[in-house]
Amino acid sequence: MKNAIEIKNVIKKYDMKFQLGELNLNIPSGMITGLIGENGAGKTTLIKVILNLLTLDEGEIKIFDKDSRQQENEIKEDIGVVLDNMFFPEILTPKDVNACMREIYKHWDSELFYKYLERFQLPTNKLIKTLSKGMRKKLEIATALAHHPKLLILDEATSGLDPIARADVLEVFQEFIQDESNTILFSTHITTDLESIADYIVFIDQGQVLLNEARDEIMDQYGVLRCDIKEMSKIDKEDIMYMKKNKYNMEILVKNRSELRKKYQDFVIDKITLEELMLLMIKGEK
Repeated sequence: MKNAIEIKNVIKKYDMKFQLGELNLNIPSGMITGLIGENGAGKTTLIKVILNLLTLDEGEIKIFDKDSRQQENEIKEDIGVVLDNMFFPEILTPKDVNACMREIYKHWDSELFYKYLERFQLPTNKLIKTLSKGMRKKLEIATALAHHPKLLILDEATSGLDPIARADVLEVFQEFIQDESNTILFSTHITTDLESIADYIVFIDQGQVLLNEARDEIMDQYGVLRCDIKEMSKIDKEDIMYMKKNKYNMEILVKNRSELRKKYQDFVIDKITLEELMLLMIKGEK
C-alpha cells in the first residue's frame, strides 16, 4: 500500500513536560485516517510537525515521498488544511478570500470555491466577523478544497457545526476520497464522525501511538465485557486488555468479541464505540 505520509523516528520535545514520540507511523494513500486522543495527547502537535509549523528534534517526515522540510514548497500546493485555531482576517468577505487565494495557489479554482459556498449556504459579501463559528468553519473547509489538494489535513474540522451541517461536511469528505489518489488525515474529538467515514484509526496518548488499526477491525473485533466485581475471577487474564472498575461493575476491553461470546456465555459483551475504547485504554488498567 502506498503512503501519503511517512513518519520515521519522529521526536518533538516541549521542555520536560511533554514529548511527542518516538513515532513511526504511515498514513495510507486513498484512505481516511482518523486521529483520536484526549486533550494534550499530541494530536495537534503531530499535525503541526507534519505541516512544518513546528521544528522536529529528531526524525523525518515524507509527504508524497518528498522530504517535508527540504521540499516544502513543492508539497504545499497539494495539501489542504483546516486547523482548530485557523482564522481569516475578520474584515474580509468570502469574496475577498477568493481573490486572495487566487494569488496564492496555482491551481485555485474560483468556480469550485463558489460552488462550495453555495452548497454550504454561505454568503459571498458578508464580513467574516458577522459569520457564526460554524459558518467560518465551513468557509475554511471550502477554502481547503478549492485548490484541488491531494491531501486534506483536518484538525477539529467539524467542531462548531450542528448535526445537519456536520453530515453535509462529512459527505463532502467522502466525495473527496472517491478519487483514490486523495487522502485525509482527520483529527477530531467527535469520534462518531470517524465511526462513519474513517478507514483507519490512530489513537495517541501522551505522545505515543497506542493503537493503529483499520476501523472495521476495531468495530468488528473489539468489545466491552461487563460483569459484577465478584465475577472477575471467572475471566481469564489473557483475555483482558484493559479493565475499569465502576461503582457496581467492571468494564473489560476484549478482542475477538465473537469468540469470547462463546467462551463467556453468561456475560454481556457489547460492541465498542471509539469513545469507549479511548476511555478504557486511558482510564483502565492492564
